[in-house]
Amino acid sequence: MNFPSKLIEDAVTEISRLPGIGKKTALRLALHLLKQHEANTEALALAITRMRTEIQYCKTCHNISDGEECSICISHRRDGSLLCVVEDIRDVLAIENTNQFQGKYHVLGGVISPIQGIGPEELKIESLLSRVDSALQTEPIKEVILALSATMEGDTTSFYLAKKLKEKGIMVSSIARGIPVGGELEFTDEVTLGRSIMTRINYTTE
Repeated sequence: MNFPSKLIEDAVTEISRLPGIGKKTALRLALHLLKQHEANTEALALAITRMRTEIQYCKTCHNISDGEECSICISHRRDGSLLCVVEDIRDVLAIENTNQFQGKYHVLGGVISPIQGIGPEELKIESLLSRVDSALQTEPIKEVILALSATMEGDTTSFYLAKKLKEKGIMVSSIARGIPVGGELEFTDEVTLGRSIMTRINYTTE
């Protein structure tokens, strides 16, 4: 791809480093920014720079935060006795968007994967266990919900965590896995269908 300007070429190169954006899309975005008022482009650049340099990670749950603790951890309206363990920050955002969970979170920062050389030490597991122990002195954690991906690595991590947590007398549960709303049985894979049957719920007409 030939560029009329080295400045445009550099901008396209950097934009195309973003996931899911190719050179053509990057060029369209660069030209779009070029047409905007200078103040708008500067505001975008400043927002990205501040995000990169000023954002912090919550010292309690490891979620992204503007301060030492995130808004969820310091909220008095959240149920501190209910803790949801997730793999990534994006999972927190996904669950929050459902408006169905009022507890707190713990972000592991990944899952156990021997193939990739990721063991329990590389994750925020010790932080989770210490958090559970500390909570016993203040607001005891009654239940830990494991909301990890339905993969071999996710299941391995869930099994490891469940064993550790149950040793501490903590109730451990896992999010239900089954057929999505609107899904048809004939197009559902065997593992998902089997789990749906195993985790079936009572049907009520009330």
